[in-house]
Amino acid sequence: MDRLKNKVVLITGAGRGIGKACAIEAAKEGADIIISDIGRNMDSVPYDLARSSQLDGTEEMCRELGVNVFKKHADVTKADEISALVQEAIHRFGRIDVLINNAGIGAPAGKPAHEYSSDEWDILLNVNLSGPWRMIRAVAPIMIRQKKGSIINIASTAGLLGYKHFAGYVASKHGLVGLTKSAALDYAMDNVRVNAICPGPVYDDEFVDGSMTKVVADSLGIQLGEQEEIDLQSVAMNTVVSPTDVAEAAVWLASDESKRVTGTNITVDAGYSAK
Repeated sequence: MDRLKNKVVLITGAGRGIGKACAIEAAKEGADIIISDIGRNMDSVPYDLARSSQLDGTEEMCRELGVNVFKKHADVTKADEISALVQEAIHRFGRIDVLINNAGIGAPAGKPAHEYSSDEWDILLNVNLSGPWRMIRAVAPIMIRQKKGSIINIASTAGLLGYKHFAGYVASKHGLVGLTKSAALDYAMDNVRVNAICPGPVYDDEFVDGSMTKVVADSLGIQLGEQEEIDLQSVAMNTVVSPTDVAEAAVWLASDESKRVTGTNITVDAGYSAK
């Protein structure tokens, strides 16, 4: 298929999980791909972040699909690294048609709101909310000049609902949903669309090195199998979401099929939030 042919798609957090799935699905649809991830761990984040080798794997899988790929490590909390990423991408492709703001962290978590340290609280908002804003700040002027673009923020059902012992994550994702709505209004007259995808429980698909269910389980001090069972029981369709399910929604938002869709949240949650 070629729904994204002649489009350039930039994806953050593309080393594994949903970001990797988004890169693969966009490549299948003919897009040229810009992929980025941090490639190192961060202070205050209690689990390993995507490795350089995982981003290399995303690059290889996209190239095998016959598209052009540009890869660069960048930390979304660092404005200079974002600027370098975007500048090099423009030098390489001349345009950016789609931004998928996927980079995010799921922990520190597993405690009441008052037990977060300042550093723990700050890192969640810095990565999950300010990170997408920094990317928008760098990419929106390009899309405005082009008079066309699609910005897709990967939020969460945690952007719509509360989760016990995940106050920092929930606050950051609620903020991202709010950013989505306001930015959509800011750029509507320039034909730049801004939408959010709110996944529910997503299973750790080995094909894309998924790991977030384990992060949740570790945060709560339970076994991975226990969390998987909790997730399964929480959804209406008796099946949890795959990273590819989320990526397919992102492809639709990136394509011209959704040209009149902006300022909205698409829940891909197997009925989790319908209850």
